Amino acid sequence: MVKGISRRVVVVDSPDRRFFEQAIFIVRNDAASQGVSSHELVEEARRVARAYAAGPRTPSGRLWRALGPMLYALLGAACIGLAWLTVALISAL
Repeated sequence: MVKGISRRVVVVDSPDRRFFEQAIFIVRNDAASQGVSSHELVEEARRVARAYAAGPRTPSGRLWRALGPMLYALLGAACIGLAWLTVALISAL
């Protein structure tokens, strides 16, 4: 529902057009009173859009995401094996 409030927006074309065409940033009302120029707003919006499209900055983030499920499965299997071994040794006594 629109109540007639006027908002300023910055529209930035996506640096990676595989999924998104544009990014729309809603500018805070007090941004103009803080002495921020329109050029600075556009540059900040572009920087944020590029950083978002780039994904994680560290290669370990991608590696962890790829290895995470496999690592959890191996850890779970090791815990079950340890539990089985403990029960087998206790019942042998």
